[in-house]
Amino acid sequence: MAWRGENAETIIKSMKFQQCPGRLSKNLIDLAGGSGYNGIEVIYLLGMAFAFPTIRKGGLWLMDTEIKNAVSATDQDAQYDNKAKRLLGNKIILAHILVKTVDEFRGMNPKDVVSYIKGEPFISVVPVEPGLTNIEKEENRQRIVGMNTENAEINEGLVRFDIIFYVRMKDGISQVIVNVEAQKDEPSGCHILNRAVFYVSRLVSSQKERDFVKTNYNDIRRVFSIWVCMGMDESSMAYVHLAKDDLLGSYPWKGRLDLLNIVLIGISNELPEHDEKYELHRLLSTLLSMELTVDEKLGIIEKEYSIIVDDRIREDVSAMCNLSQGIREKGGAEREEKIILNMQREGYTSEQIAKIVERTIGEVEAIIKKREPVLA
Repeated sequence: MAWRGENAETIIKSMKFQQCPGRLSKNLIDLAGGSGYNGIEVIYLLGMAFAFPTIRKGGLWLMDTEIKNAVSATDQDAQYDNKAKRLLGNKIILAHILVKTVDEFRGMNPKDVVSYIKGEPFISVVPVEPGLTNIEKEENRQRIVGMNTENAEINEGLVRFDIIFYVRMKDGISQVIVNVEAQKDEPSGCHILNRAVFYVSRLVSSQKERDFVKTNYNDIRRVFSIWVCMGMDESSMAYVHLAKDDLLGSYPWKGRLDLLNIVLIGISNELPEHDEKYELHRLLSTLLSMELTVDEKLGIIEKEYSIIVDDRIREDVSAMCNLSQGIREKGGAEREEKIILNMQREGYTSEQIAKIVERTIGEVEAIIKKREPVLA
């Protein structure tokens, strides 16, 4: 496919971002124009299309190295996040979380709690956006409203709940809705508590027509939004909920203060000690650690928590360890490249740089050449 008589900047601005079925794919678009670039490489990532100028040299299409590395790292991070959610979405792991966060299950054996989790948890499929969380369909000539899990491609690019599921209470009748969100660190773009309030509010408002109809607000189910944040300075857990303060009189207003529940779990970089106080934190830290090996993780899971490691858990733990190794290596290589380039800008020779960073002169010069502008 080619456009003639237009430059790269004009084409990038006029391109329509489109949905794509794959997680990561690439297309090359041939150009002719005065931009200095010969083409555009369109990379489809996470449901969106990103267009980057390229130049043709020696029969090869070249894209800026930094852009290419950034896209590769983003894809690797996305794969790691998906595996982390799959691990947390295992019922036995969710049961351990429920035992420490939902009052009704406190003190229970997690293995006994598994049976209270209804069906399979929805992992990264239910949109958060108002109007898209639910879907209406017809079964046996009856109108049924349920969670929207059917239009993954149509809803590509939307913000979704990481994990969402129903839990049956011990009375066998009432149910609660639980959402678990995993964060690699405390978000800097917005305050995490504000985001948690929005999520828990969506969990309530989206129940209309699905869990209760018309104005039957007494049928609203309790909701829990549980946030697991890695990379924190210390291990912590906070419970945020509604409270009633009587400012004048003490009238017993009817209704439930326990409908909205937020739990914030901070996981420090250090693996917590094997202690009852840190039981949940040690499990989550083990599962999500980027430092522990596969055998170390599985050993802790099996021996300390008596969790049966099935093929799915073993596969996800192994994949996460491989991805984390790649992320660490890429991070280390990028730091080394930055040092080499800074030294080169400061006037160090290739020979001097090679001696300091313990690389060959050829390796140093290759890194410097790779980072030179494409059109230089």
